[in-house]
Amino acid sequence: MRSRHSIDTPRAQMTGAEIVLQALRDNGVQHIFGYPGAAVLPIYDELFQQEDIRHILVRHEQGAGHAAEGYARSTGKVGVMLVTSGPGVTNAITPLQDALMDSIPLVCLSGQVPTALIGSDAFQECDTVGITRGCTKHNRLVGDVNDLAVTIHEAFRIARSGRPGPVLVDMPKDVLFASGAYTPPEAVALRTSDRPDRRGDIGEIEAAVALMAPARRPVICVGGGVINSGPEAVKLLRELVDLTGFPVTSTLMGLGAYPASSPNWLKMTGLHGSYEANMAMHDCDLMLCIGARFDGGLTSSFDGFSPNSLKIHIDIDACSLNKTVRADIAIRGDAANVLADLVRLWRALPQAPDRARLTEWRSTIAGWRARRSFSYAMRDDVIMPQYAIERLYELTKDRDTYITTEVGRHRIWAAQYYDFEQPNRWMTSGGLGTMGYGLPAALGAQIANPNSLVIDIAGDASVQVTMKEMSAAVQHNAPIKIFILNGGDQGTARQRQHGNPDFVKLAEAYGGHGIRCERPAELDDAIMEMIEVNMPVLFDCRVAEFAAPADDRGGQGVS
Repeated sequence: MRSRHSIDTPRAQMTGAEIVLQALRDNGVQHIFGYPGAAVLPIYDELFQQEDIRHILVRHEQGAGHAAEGYARSTGKVGVMLVTSGPGVTNAITPLQDALMDSIPLVCLSGQVPTALIGSDAFQECDTVGITRGCTKHNRLVGDVNDLAVTIHEAFRIARSGRPGPVLVDMPKDVLFASGAYTPPEAVALRTSDRPDRRGDIGEIEAAVALMAPARRPVICVGGGVINSGPEAVKLLRELVDLTGFPVTSTLMGLGAYPASSPNWLKMTGLHGSYEANMAMHDCDLMLCIGARFDGGLTSSFDGFSPNSLKIHIDIDACSLNKTVRADIAIRGDAANVLADLVRLWRALPQAPDRARLTEWRSTIAGWRARRSFSYAMRDDVIMPQYAIERLYELTKDRDTYITTEVGRHRIWAAQYYDFEQPNRWMTSGGLGTMGYGLPAALGAQIANPNSLVIDIAGDASVQVTMKEMSAAVQHNAPIKIFILNGGDQGTARQRQHGNPDFVKLAEAYGGHGIRCERPAELDDAIMEMIEVNMPVLFDCRVAEFAAPADDRGGQGVS
């Protein structure tokens, strides 16, 4: 039987499991994160007979998905997870939805009961395609081994094309045992959806430049779409700011797209953003929003959102344009392509706009900055969580560092007090707000970047959701650092219903290293110990307790 969309070429005969491994190789996969089960044992049999692809055994399928997300976000590559049928799939739902909301390219390979048993309520059977339809960009049940390679190749294309996202391929066990034809990726015809038009409408871009040139109170708001677009988009954003002199803010997911050390940086905007960023967004006369979807984390109400500004919105996803905020100019296109045109057209203006027109705006922003909205009262007897993040930043900023977070107040403080100069160094669960994201995401980032320093900034409650992945980190010699801001109160949920373990003893039980610090004067030495230990570390940083702020587990300008 011919595989659909295939081109006539000689095709090798392989088992379905062999096809899966060869398809992964041909798509450049070097690592996959998974947990075995009966339905995927044929794939595991093949994994153990080869060395090209390294399998990272996790302790739960949720951990596999978040690890694949951390891998993808720190590298720009597609992350891959492997799960078995039934509960393996249902345990994967959270990371799939997480990846969908945060535009993370993932391929999930799931096992399924044999074809003849589908629909019979067989052991560990579930309607995988139906269950995952709403939390994937695309999914498919493969009924014929000859379609398997084509489906996997297409899964990788779909995951990384347009707005990235997760794709699931469901594979019955008999298909993995069967023999069939292997179709290489170059023999699979490209579909129209594999080649979306990534250019923006040039007329709309010209109109955008015409609005930007005379603006006296402009602001650029950057979202995660700029980072997803790749290094060229980040480079062009910085070039555009240098040309225009416009101030820049970002959503939670956009941190790192523009360097925090620049005088044009306003810090993060949104419900937990800086005063200067939010005031600039409100009072600007022109807002250029690139790769952000105007989600509810930007403001408590869109009715009065930036009421006197002209708005230019650029996004790869047409569904994000004019969805919550009406734009005067809405440009569908990839951030890198549109930014390239903006830079080119700005340079081609007959006369460069006079930067003196921005003098009053800069003065106003300086006044807002002077309020130091992120300031806090320092104490000698207890570690303030803000101070803990500041010291962590100062002691790691000159290293090759990646930061992940769990979800809660610690994430707010991390976003506010840890400065990022480069993209792909900040990984958090933005749209879904998933407790337990940070530890396995750190594992994935460490596997992808074995010589880098990877730190999960965690809360004492959130980190326990996926604490079992500490065991995976130890097994795979991934020296991740879990920096726990331990207020002992599960502050994000405003509850005191749990008791914390002894994190130092817990680290040792897993085979890692435990550190506890309770005094500000001891913090720097303890952080340096954490950095220098070449093994997974649980750092129990005892911080002052706080009342939980509103919407603390929810959105923060996340897109």
